[in-house]
Amino acid sequence: MEKENYLERIHIVLVDTQDGANIGSVCRAMKTMGLTRLDLVTTRVYDEDRVRTLALHAADLWENARRFETLDEALKDSVFTVASTRRRGKHRKLSAYSPEQLAEHINKIPEGDISIVFGRESDGLRDDEVKLCSSVVTIPTSDKFPSLNLSQAVQIVCYTLFQNAQVYPQGMTAVSHERIEKASLEACEHLKAIGYFKWDEEEKWMLQFLKDTLEKATLSESEMQRFDKLFRKIESIKVHKEI
Repeated sequence: MEKENYLERIHIVLVDTQDGANIGSVCRAMKTMGLTRLDLVTTRVYDEDRVRTLALHAADLWENARRFETLDEALKDSVFTVASTRRRGKHRKLSAYSPEQLAEHINKIPEGDISIVFGRESDGLRDDEVKLCSSVVTIPTSDKFPSLNLSQAVQIVCYTLFQNAQVYPQGMTAVSHERIEKASLEACEHLKAIGYFKWDEEEKWMLQFLKDTLEKATLSESEMQRFDKLFRKIESIKVHKEI
């Protein structure tokens, strides 16, 4: 696929941005790097003048932005979802891409929308918002002053994507975030039916592991059907042996 089409599949998702001026700056950062698909997850009302003043000739991104009340709704049709955060912790991901590694990985993903999520200016993304994404991207910064402005973070990621945009394999369409959620829930139900889970939290962690792993794998629908069949067969074999 040509560079322009490759970039068109990437959504920059802003969660609860606090100042409209920062949305304007993000619009400009995106458009200079060839990205045009902006999603806003918020119920805030922004000052149009502050947005447009900073967006300058990229105000069309603001005008055409999709708006959602929840992050889950914004991500449901994407085949690969990434949270931008530098914070680590028990309830966050075990590993993170650098912007360069993320760009290289995206180059290998077949057709389908990709969402890269950025949080609030004050405190970024919450744990539950990071959890909704399968992966994390972290921009390396100095330990002495690690904080980046929202539009600066978007600019760095968009620049890296633009620099690494190239032809990628065609002929396969990856399944959506919503499809993976359904398959993971069903797999856990089959595991529960055979008594796999031995302690209270195990099912929750397995569900998250399956969702993250399946999305990173960017499987096709036919591959997902084999995944579904595997867990159905595991349960049926267990039931058959008990008869």
